[in-house]
Amino acid sequence: MHFELSSEQIMIVDTVRAFVEKELYPFEDEVERTDAIAPDLAASIQAKAIELGLYAANMPAELGGGGLDNFTITLMERELGRASYGLQMLVARPSNILRACEGAQIEEYLLPTIRGERHDCLAMTEPNAGSDVRGMQTRATRDGPGENADYIINGTKHFISHADMSDFVVLFAATGVEDTKHGPKKKITGFLVDLNSPGLTVRRGPACVSHRGYHQCELFFTDCRVPAYKRLGEEGAGFDLMGQWLGATRLTVAATSVGRGQRVMEMATEWAATRKQFGQPIGKFQGTGFKLADMATELAAAELLTLQAAWKCDQGTMTDSDAAIAKLFASEALARVTDNALQIFGGMGLMNQLPIERYWRDARVERIWDGTSEIQRHIISRAMLRVHGA
Repeated sequence: MHFELSSEQIMIVDTVRAFVEKELYPFEDEVERTDAIAPDLAASIQAKAIELGLYAANMPAELGGGGLDNFTITLMERELGRASYGLQMLVARPSNILRACEGAQIEEYLLPTIRGERHDCLAMTEPNAGSDVRGMQTRATRDGPGENADYIINGTKHFISHADMSDFVVLFAATGVEDTKHGPKKKITGFLVDLNSPGLTVRRGPACVSHRGYHQCELFFTDCRVPAYKRLGEEGAGFDLMGQWLGATRLTVAATSVGRGQRVMEMATEWAATRKQFGQPIGKFQGTGFKLADMATELAAAELLTLQAAWKCDQGTMTDSDAAIAKLFASEALARVTDNALQIFGGMGLMNQLPIERYWRDARVERIWDGTSEIQRHIISRAMLRVHGA
């Protein structure tokens, strides 16, 4: 593996870092205070991102996207991760799952999303089906015989990020049951559903302590009719589609965790170098200096694991374990980094006068969404045991 950056990659990293510092940092306190992003601000950030060529950078160039490889996208995610999540997500990287669009779906959903005219969100999680995706109870049933019959959808989804700022949802629902060697399993199918569809209600979910301004919502489907042409992929093939998508999202969590951790470490280092107690900078005390050393070591390891997984993804050799290892270590490293940073800042770290308490709160969700730490450990250990037939 060769991680020396090309001149183009260095330029992209510098461009994204400058964009984050100039266009996103100034609005973080406002978003934190109001738990909202004004529509005109969101439109302005999106327009500037499009102008700089940062928008939809993960989508193929022939479709109007940036056409960047996974390694470069990961570098970009790392830099965006330094900023407030609600703001950095306005520099959209549409879900890779939209590449499965075919026929009329391309003009109706994929291309407008790449151009920034439409926005997507993803709906898998349910009140009784989080990590157990096949346990989902939302159902899509045919309203008649034949391949052209509409689907009628009933059920509830929750923890759906960004639904309040989206136009359509990539929905996964059960469409039947299949017999496998491990017993009956639900067949999962993907759909593209406009959020203004009759029979679909979108409601803001409870307030979350992490990532203010980036809201989670609840979706209620009551006899919601979806035309057959809006099915994403083959019926019953949704689980495979999700598998392809989840690797990319876990890399995103890993990369943004590294970026946010680096920002927090820089702030903690400056504080330790300038804050004096007992006649010297507190960083000179072993109890503080060792914390800084641990931060640097963990973030270096997290970055290497994340870049390694991204490099493997470009080679077509990334496994579920590679993505899981990166997500697991980077998200847990961020937790330790933010906790140590708060300790270094002492009582001031808990005050909302400084952003440290925000970074500490924001870090907590990274070990839960896009697959909990426990699920990542399960993926890793299962792959290890499978080699021995267990």
